[in-house]
Amino acid sequence: MLSLRPSCEHCAKALPADSGEAMICSYECTFCADCVEHVLEGVCPNCGGNFVPRPIRPRTAWRPGVSLKFQPASEKAVHIPVDRETQREFARKIKTLEPGER
Repeated sequence: MLSLRPSCEHCAKALPADSGEAMICSYECTFCADCVEHVLEGVCPNCGGNFVPRPIRPRTAWRPGVSLKFQPASEKAVHIPVDRETQREFARKIKTLEPGER
């Protein structure tokens, strides 16, 4: 189950569970859409993978026991700002590759 981290790992912007701005890679590295586009250039600085919009966990338990109430979002923030020059060089090497080719 996704942990739904509470903030952007780079800029620390709040990304609550219902945020449409949260982006994740396959390892759940979490960044805001603005950082993904303007800082990371669509390349995860941790794994080199791509990003997709993070799903929003339903607030309402449409099925018994299955909702944000029963599986709350993580409160543990990960804040490791990215060095822009290092990321620019890293992304330059692989950002033109399709995610399945990385």
